[in-house]
Amino acid sequence: MCGIVGAVAQRDVAEILIEGLRRLEYRGYDSAGIAIVDTNNELQRVRRLGKVQELADAVDSMPLSGGTGIAHTRWATHGEPSEANAHPHISGQHIALVHNGIIENHQSLRELLLERGYVFSSQTDTEVIAHLVDWELRSATSLLEAVQKTVLQLQGAYGTVVMDSRDPERIVVARSGSPLVIGLGVGENFIASDQLALLNVTRRFMFLEEGDVAEVTRRTISVFDNNGQAVERAVNESTVEHDAADKGQYRHFMQKEIFEQPSALINTMEGRISDDHVIVESIGSDATTILENVEHIQIIACGTSYNAGMVARYWFESIAGVSCDVEIASEFRYRKFVTQPNSLLITLSQSGETADTLAALRLAKQKGYMAAMTICNVAGSSLVRESDLAFMTRAGAEIGVASTKAFTTQLVALLMLVTALGKQKGNIDRVQEQQIVTALHQLPTQIEKALAFDKPIEVLAEDFADKQHALFLGRGEFYPIAVEASLKLKEISYIHAEAYAAGELKHGPLALVDAEMPVIVVAPTNDLLEKLKSNIEEVRARGGLLYVFADDEAGFEECEGMKIITMPKVDEIIAPIFYTIPMQLLSYHVALIKGTDVDQPRNLAKAVTVE
Repeated sequence: MCGIVGAVAQRDVAEILIEGLRRLEYRGYDSAGIAIVDTNNELQRVRRLGKVQELADAVDSMPLSGGTGIAHTRWATHGEPSEANAHPHISGQHIALVHNGIIENHQSLRELLLERGYVFSSQTDTEVIAHLVDWELRSATSLLEAVQKTVLQLQGAYGTVVMDSRDPERIVVARSGSPLVIGLGVGENFIASDQLALLNVTRRFMFLEEGDVAEVTRRTISVFDNNGQAVERAVNESTVEHDAADKGQYRHFMQKEIFEQPSALINTMEGRISDDHVIVESIGSDATTILENVEHIQIIACGTSYNAGMVARYWFESIAGVSCDVEIASEFRYRKFVTQPNSLLITLSQSGETADTLAALRLAKQKGYMAAMTICNVAGSSLVRESDLAFMTRAGAEIGVASTKAFTTQLVALLMLVTALGKQKGNIDRVQEQQIVTALHQLPTQIEKALAFDKPIEVLAEDFADKQHALFLGRGEFYPIAVEASLKLKEISYIHAEAYAAGELKHGPLALVDAEMPVIVVAPTNDLLEKLKSNIEEVRARGGLLYVFADDEAGFEECEGMKIITMPKVDEIIAPIFYTIPMQLLSYHVALIKGTDVDQPRNLAKAVTVE
């Protein structure tokens, strides 16, 4: 969630660090800070509450010179958002440290350190690490050794970067449960929590593994595993675009990413489908063997990715003929569960670093799952590295906190996987497979048609200017689409929104319906349409305000209290993906009217790397 940037160089690095923080603003944060070892080997620290620009303005007024430094954007966990709680944290006059994650035993460590005479200036768990490093340095022979001794005392998740002003030629980093990447330069090296932060200075990256501690100087990188043994980590060349963090012609990243979906979907499908079939081998070298033996699917995810999994559950069972369960990662990892025979675990994540999903994967690998697959957007992420199969969505960098193209590309990846599984199990014949593949080929063009409704939906959004609540309805696989739509509206417009399977109306939600409650219905033509029409009548009879998104074959007529948004007819199999687009546009335009921060909604973060 928080952002980390660090550097060891011969040149001044303050501007590089602040630019790195700007590139990580999408992750969500409430404060920012920077610490530099200056030319006199003294620590200079600047912290500010609010946006990175506040920090940049402060640094401009008191220039920082030095080639070794660390910077951080904080998303509050322990302690309120404040300058005192902002990172970097220091111990004494020499140790400075930034940290992502949560130290679960921070209270007992704090009490121990208080007994040793340390004084705390913040409410954070992070300050505990800084004082521990300082304590261990009293007996250690190096900063590396002190950090190695410190992390043995920590319980929880951390990605941390430490520097000592008495030894400015090196920084030490440690990773457990929170990602860190080393960027390799020429006569200089860098650290970040996301490679995107460093793309303006390097394209070569080394991803640290779980438990690694590394010492980084201008010319050397030494990595040690959790047993203290020296290890080699591969260096990868990044293919991420430099301008991924550029809004271009668009007002917001979210708007840009909504309109990028046709090309993103093409990228997801490229090389994975031919004219008439899914190329099973494109899923992975062992995919054919694994899929042939699958008897059950267990999907683990959070947030928007969980909603994608809920759509896929309908597909796995109705198309592939294989049972499927979907569970929120934070619930799955803390309950006793029974592993089904020959069960394939599928994790879904945009970032590949979602803390609960990653922890659930590690737990499941101990519980007898036949294999683990991740559907993910970030190559080199922890989920990708730790799974047996990795199905990359290739959506490109997604900066807006509210996922859009991540969701639709996950759905396309899942549909291709469902088709491949059904084929391998003998539950889909050649004709069915060709029908699905043909629909997938048509999807980018269909999404373009849905995006053409941008202006009418912008006008429609004006109806929500004074609304505080909204209800979304859908049936079958459109129920999780309604859930995703309600999530989008609430997270960026701050309207309280709920979603229900339409058949549940009479079991409680009808009590909420009145002339002030907009009810948005996803109503394409399918086998459940007549049932859905009955549910719509239940709302009309109680004076509800209806907005029905339906195709021109659904037979709806606009009347008082009910607006019809007539969409083109699309193939039933891709309709859930198609109907996601107008829901995204509606949320976006309502948020504009409400005047909220569309790309960085309050209290939220893009990559949820803490529990």
